[in-house]
Amino acid sequence: METIIRLTASLSIFFIMICWEYISPRRALYINRKQRWPINLGLAAFNMAIMRISIGGMAYLSAVTAADRGYGLLNWLAAPDWLAILVTLLFLDFAIYCQHIVSHKWPLLWRLHQVHHTDLEFDATTAVRFHPLEILISMLYKVLCIVLIGADPWAVIAFEIILNGAATFNHSNVNIPAAIDHKLRWLIITPDMHRIHHSTLPAETDSNYGFSISCWDRLCKTYVAEPKQPQATMDIGLKPFRGQSELGFMRLLLLPFKSLRGR
Repeated sequence: METIIRLTASLSIFFIMICWEYISPRRALYINRKQRWPINLGLAAFNMAIMRISIGGMAYLSAVTAADRGYGLLNWLAAPDWLAILVTLLFLDFAIYCQHIVSHKWPLLWRLHQVHHTDLEFDATTAVRFHPLEILISMLYKVLCIVLIGADPWAVIAFEIILNGAATFNHSNVNIPAAIDHKLRWLIITPDMHRIHHSTLPAETDSNYGFSISCWDRLCKTYVAEPKQPQATMDIGLKPFRGQSELGFMRLLLLPFKSLRGR
């Protein structure tokens, strides 16, 4: 049931965003979707299959186990349900923000995370362009955080839905009026805000790490308000990877095992 809920929510949000992109795009795409989408969606399908046969349900199951056995801070304190849900959502959100920073700073994890950043365009499918090893490591990290905090099981399901939904939204190539975007940024990560993180300029790539709420970037001084280049024409991706021909499905799977290129 937990898997069905998450999958239904994710597919619904994805469908809404790709329709929005088609009706009102923020940027003109110079690389045909037929070149990129099979790769990005292929990685998504491959990752789902691997998670399905390995540790896909561990986040929710670890929360249930922690609750049954009294593991974790919230269970030790016997926190009321409303507080457990709120703390779980905020703690996991901040934990993923921290993981994202480490994925940029630690070369071993950057080898995996660079797969996400090699996309030469920026749309809803970019949100699912990840190496399977990064997905597996991320799940194990979430399980550790869930057990340590004694996360509420229903809040974990909600968090997974928010994680997928927010990623799809803030990677989307949708046009939001500047005035509305600037107001939304005080609460959530907008596509214009996150697109800066996918800039080819290292100083911009190493900014705006949040995926859901924007407060962590502001509090931790990793927020960049505007890119040096205009949003509609800024270069996306990584400077060492500028040819779509070298970013095929198998090449992306093998990329973490090759020599790192300078940024």
